[in-house]
Amino acid sequence: MPATIDDPRIIEFDVRTEEMLVNMGPQHPSTHGVLRLVLRTDGEIVSEVTPHIGYLHRCAEKIGENLTPRQWIPYTDRMDYLAGMNMNLGWSLCVEKLLKYELPERGRHLRVIIAELGRMASHLVGMGAYGLDLGTFSPFLYAFRERERILDLFEEACGARLTYSYLTVGGATADLPHGWTDKCLAFLDQFEPVIAEYHTLLTTNAIFVKRTAKIGILSPEMAIDYGCSGPVTRGSGIDFDLRRDGEPIYTSMYEGYQFEVICERNGHYPNDHAYPAVPREAVLGDCWHRFYVRMLEVVQSIGLIRQAIENYHRSSGSHGEPIKLNQKLPKGEAYLETEAPRGQMGFGIVSRGEAIPWRVRARSSSFSNLAVCPELCRGCLIADVPAVVGSLDVVMGEIDR
Repeated sequence: MPATIDDPRIIEFDVRTEEMLVNMGPQHPSTHGVLRLVLRTDGEIVSEVTPHIGYLHRCAEKIGENLTPRQWIPYTDRMDYLAGMNMNLGWSLCVEKLLKYELPERGRHLRVIIAELGRMASHLVGMGAYGLDLGTFSPFLYAFRERERILDLFEEACGARLTYSYLTVGGATADLPHGWTDKCLAFLDQFEPVIAEYHTLLTTNAIFVKRTAKIGILSPEMAIDYGCSGPVTRGSGIDFDLRRDGEPIYTSMYEGYQFEVICERNGHYPNDHAYPAVPREAVLGDCWHRFYVRMLEVVQSIGLIRQAIENYHRSSGSHGEPIKLNQKLPKGEAYLETEAPRGQMGFGIVSRGEAIPWRVRARSSSFSNLAVCPELCRGCLIADVPAVVGSLDVVMGEIDR
């Protein structure tokens, strides 16, 4: 006989849920370094995310106030250790701004080649690791296959594969070896067709789209309020890139180069006819768009490197000799931001007229990008937190310094 509401066998329960604090990291593989996220959850729903940083703090800026500018170059390698060449470049340009030093034309094109190769290598790690965060292993192997070839080129140019100290104040530590540019062009010819495989593995993969589309939506207003930059903001449709919009000492590096800032305009990306269309599920500013911007920037870097190699061979003169700054620095201060792979990386120097700077500071792009994480994760599922954090592509060595 079925029970009725008046049946004494029916026991009423007052079902309640309690909030729980969950530690994600600092050893979690999807936190991209020693990052600890404290999640406040109600069941599977995340109500609050609090990032805890500082596990990789090494007093880099204070060390810079006890060394000459050239001696501090190796410490910049260890900030964004996935884009060491771009860190070298940012600090070198900052010191050159203080010195009012003008780089020879050949050195300018050499720097473009190296910086864009560094951007490609960094984005390949970001793409492959993002696949790992979401549960697929194959893209990681594909990405590192190509990245190894870039590191081979770097090793031939400067002898190192991770911490380079190659781009330095005054130019580079050495010119490119004979035949190096031919090897670089051969790599680009091999790499460009492979990008279609990445799009098949991730960009258009139905599972990947479901894990990233409409997740972690970052509005342009919120991106500006939090000081975000780089692919994180361009994924929200903000048309801003320091290679085009920065200070003259930096934009002059790219003077005469043909490239278009990668961001969505009127529902389309530059030259997106050659690449997968934006899926219907995706919303501007979500995790999918931030990933897609990096994929298109890899193609953009290929075009810039081809132009730079041609300009490098056409230009005559020196590649730029390292300046031995054992003498006194001029009194004054300088601050410069460059378009690193993760956004606007800034370096500042204050000199009292001595060989060693009085103050050295760094502005981390990843720090501001990570700061918006609590807003993006509010209301999402626990399983979506790695998708949001991975789409920001932070490097903790740059944040903690």
